[in-house]
Amino acid sequence: MAKQLLLVRHGKSEWGNSHLSDFDRPLNSRGLRNAPEMATRILHKDLVPQLVVSSPALRALTTAKNFAEVWNKPLSQIQEETSIYEANVTALLKVVNKLSDKYERVALFGHNPGLTDFANYLSNANIYNVPTCGTVLMEFPFDKWEQLSHHTGNLLEFDYPKSADED
Repeated sequence: MAKQLLLVRHGKSEWGNSHLSDFDRPLNSRGLRNAPEMATRILHKDLVPQLVVSSPALRALTTAKNFAEVWNKPLSQIQEETSIYEANVTALLKVVNKLSDKYERVALFGHNPGLTDFANYLSNANIYNVPTCGTVLMEFPFDKWEQLSHHTGNLLEFDYPKSADED
């Protein structure tokens, strides 16, 4: 059975409060609107992942929670993975390679530039930038997550909130 990895960049975040650390920045109103919209698109395509893994940074975790609510997944099932925050390709690959093989489709919520680099590293994607709340779905012809590596994936879909405006 092939593995599918859904990368989700966190929603648009709030820059207004200079007292907050980067880690604690919340989503702004657009980020809070976009997350359920993008989650619904995935739901309608019947591509809801079995597992949700997220950076613990507030904006990523809030995005993951918004998606989980639309997907009717208990928020308690979201796995927080500290190493996703400010991760590069190597760190993200470590996270994905140790996922449980019982999951066929997993969503990973994180940050740029790591996510864009990771999508391009894993697949035949040539994505300049994954926008906020953007999603990248890739498929891998493997039974085990540990087999995912450089250019082993196939880009199935790249979507983002404003893509609907471009039709």
